Amino acid sequence: MKHSVCNCILLLLLSSSSVSATSDAFDIDESTIAGVQSAFAKGTLTSRALVEYYLDQIRTLNPLLHAVVEVNPDALDQADQADREKTAGTAAGGGLHGIPILLKDVIATDDRLNTTAGSLAMVGSAVPRDAAVVRKLRAAGAVVLGKASMSEWHNFRTRNAPSGWSARGGQSLNPYVLLEYVCGSSAGSAIAVAANMVSVSLAAETDGSISCPSASASVVGIKPTVGLTSRAGVIPLSPRMDTVGPICRTVADAVEVLEAIVGYDDERDGDAMKEASRFVPQDGYKQFLKAEGLKGKRVGILRKRFFDFPRDPTKKMAFEAHFATMRQKGATLIDDLEIANMSIILDSRKSGEQAVMLAEFKISLNAYLSELLHSQVRSLQDVIDFNNKHRVEERIDDLGQSTLLAAQETTGLGPVEQRAVANMARLSAEGLERLMKENQLDTVVAPDASATSIFAIGGYPGISVPAGYGERGRPFGIFFGGLRGSEPKLIEIAYGFEQATKARKAPSFLYDGCASTGRVPC
Repeated sequence: MKHSVCNCILLLLLSSSSVSATSDAFDIDESTIAGVQSAFAKGTLTSRALVEYYLDQIRTLNPLLHAVVEVNPDALDQADQADREKTAGTAAGGGLHGIPILLKDVIATDDRLNTTAGSLAMVGSAVPRDAAVVRKLRAAGAVVLGKASMSEWHNFRTRNAPSGWSARGGQSLNPYVLLEYVCGSSAGSAIAVAANMVSVSLAAETDGSISCPSASASVVGIKPTVGLTSRAGVIPLSPRMDTVGPICRTVADAVEVLEAIVGYDDERDGDAMKEASRFVPQDGYKQFLKAEGLKGKRVGILRKRFFDFPRDPTKKMAFEAHFATMRQKGATLIDDLEIANMSIILDSRKSGEQAVMLAEFKISLNAYLSELLHSQVRSLQDVIDFNNKHRVEERIDDLGQSTLLAAQETTGLGPVEQRAVANMARLSAEGLERLMKENQLDTVVAPDASATSIFAIGGYPGISVPAGYGERGRPFGIFFGGLRGSEPKLIEIAYGFEQATKARKAPSFLYDGCASTGRVPC
């Protein structure tokens, strides 16, 4: 208990000295992209000052949160360049010019940063080029601040590892309740944004890796339609389901980033992205940021299996209040809906999702590793061998690598995997697609990341928005999902909900029950 109290006092001192820091002219904490750009225009803030602030936040908070694995040694130079361009009137159009952005540690950068998926085996590897989304961000004038921590290999190393853990980055923790993990492999991206260690971040999702950390860290995450954003240069898990999207503190900021990174422009993206590029609206996504976005929308509530919270009545009451708010804002709610074959969809073995991911991970990772200019591993088997050789260096003992081993045992997309692919397509057509079409829905809603498998197996989009705080201050979110290409409607709904509820609060940075739970050493 004494050790716990000491750590609590230390953390409170750190949070009071850094998380509440302000400038005389501009309050950086909880600032939005629009607010930062306004301060840039007024001359009360520079990109260099903003980057310096976030670097200081990382130095102060990262030893506690483990949200960042590496900062960019060239970040200040990039900020200086952005400031010079603003002075000269040559700044790139759009809101990201001079804005620091943190990248999940699977998004390749052709610079002095590593790209490792949280694995020690990938440290020192050299990529041939920036990921396509990074190239777009640089063209928009964004400053690459560094790489965010993540669950090692997309949380695909072993079933034994806690969410947010990697051999390279250690265990990341939730800034709201410091004994809690942030679920989903993009944990660091969400934590850093929630704790004001960066303005915005870029993450990736296969099944829940944007939606889940966003909900549990009280931030906004957009999981785009698969193929809407490029995966070229991103360490893959399953090309059939992988998608890259933003994690930010507001819907407007997330939309700003989404607008900058969408669209086909790389031959490595393949036919899937060519097909999805038709969904990008001509005048972009910001036009759908409408405060009245809920008006006239038909919202389906996946009540059964999802909205029962026997251990947290506060959470149940909050969602009922949110439903009442949606009705008040002009939405029509269709309640008590259930997707066909839901028990099968939510079981990755029965749906076929697990079989497909295991086989595609081996194929796509081997292809990615083969293209590196330098690497100490060139195949999944090399990664497994490296982990066996270097177990002593890991931060947590006896985790193993059961999932990597299972993936290595696969032999390509054979008959079993092809049947799994067909089964996922059938479940999607008879499930979400039929439900939405028969009920003429604009979106379906579910709490937190409870329904992510529905959207993973069909490549569907969704947006997670902060919805409140439950037992002991644990954040929770609401997920708005839809059919492929429905981002415009989802943005209207998510923004309308956000503006009507204003549920997000800054993190508390408090330990809760440290001595009694024993889940994480204090």
